[in-house]
Amino acid sequence: MSEYDFIVIGAGSAGCAVATRLAERENLSVLLLEAGGLDSNFWIHVPLGVGKLLQDTRYVWPFSTEAEGQLQGQSIYWPRGKVLGGSSSVNGMVYVRGDPIEFDHWEQIGNRGWGYDSVAPFS
Repeated sequence: MSEYDFIVIGAGSAGCAVATRLAERENLSVLLLEAGGLDSNFWIHVPLGVGKLLQDTRYVWPFSTEAEGQLQGQSIYWPRGKVLGGSSSVNGMVYVRGDPIEFDHWEQIGNRGWGYDSVAPFS
């Protein structure tokens, strides 16, 4: 049985970033766990492949929202990535950078280091 200083559950974008940052620290051991497999499927690397991936439970958890009254009792299909890279690997290669004003606002209300200029190098 191995021992680790940290165990990170989920190798999506956030899990990988957290595990990497922790592993960069000297004398710490990190275990990164992911329920899915490698992101080696051809369709993960083709923007149009998202249509093939989002119904394939080898690559996504087929979640749905609770039924919503405002949607006349319907629920919404909400698949989440089950592969290294998590939902970022099955999102059709869509990337949206946050609005700089929002980040600067977070810093203005007391979240030091969260201004756009501080976080932009990591996005």
